[in-house]
Amino acid sequence: MEVTELPKDLHLKTNAGIQLYDYQRTQGILKTKINLSQNTISFLRKGTKEVIGNDNIVKITNKDFVIMKSGNCLMTENISDSFNLYHSILLFFSNNDVLNFLEKHKKYSSQNKLNKSFFIFEYDHFIENYVKTLEHIVILPYKIQEQILKNKFEELMLFLTHKKGFDFLNAIVDSTDEKLNRLTAIVENNKLNKLNLEELAFLSNMSISTFKREFTKTYEMSPMKWFNEQRMNHAAFLLQTKNKRPIELYEEVGYENLSNFVQAFKKRFGLTPKQFQLQS
Repeated sequence: MEVTELPKDLHLKTNAGIQLYDYQRTQGILKTKINLSQNTISFLRKGTKEVIGNDNIVKITNKDFVIMKSGNCLMTENISDSFNLYHSILLFFSNNDVLNFLEKHKKYSSQNKLNKSFFIFEYDHFIENYVKTLEHIVILPYKIQEQILKNKFEELMLFLTHKKGFDFLNAIVDSTDEKLNRLTAIVENNKLNKLNLEELAFLSNMSISTFKREFTKTYEMSPMKWFNEQRMNHAAFLLQTKNKRPIELYEEVGYENLSNFVQAFKKRFGLTPKQFQLQS
């Protein structure tokens, strides 16, 4: 699967730190590999988006916008049924832009406690009007855009930090995201998701062989065995505490069909899911 590099693959005619792009497509994309070389705000206008990163899965509608930290992610975009269109205004910005803002307002902190890649915000009247101005700015010549966007970026950051505080900005420029922390965050937050090794390695910024090696070193077992154990343990928990029937939960724990789930469960616990539930 090819990797889409943003904003590079949009072929913007500017190298400014803060860049704007009116992104539209008439066909959806499914779990596409995306490398964000810049931090990115996606102001969703039409359609829906799902993003899988190293610490979370976020789903947004056109009532939300998301700030995404630079790095690798898997992205799904669904077109709007009403308009047959996916539409988003993308605002790209660098860590230096964030640091300059934090230092200007004396709010930079190296003691960040948020280990997050994505931050979701809801639209309100201010943001709705803000995005409408971006839709006008994006059609202007690039040199004029560069000058205006410096002020528009500060305007947006002032508003968001007024509403939410400065922690999310310090998390964006946090440099403590080391290889091991990233791998364990990805593994722990995706243990019940249907991601293959190639996708997990991509999110970890590793080759598949490196991911396997680092995983085995950290968890002292192969990725396949570890993920199977986590899914089976979760299935057992659901059978015991939620009174769910096997047919109601096999997809939730990452299996494509009931038969494979029953076989895997019996191999792990020596009982079928139904027998396990009756015994508990």
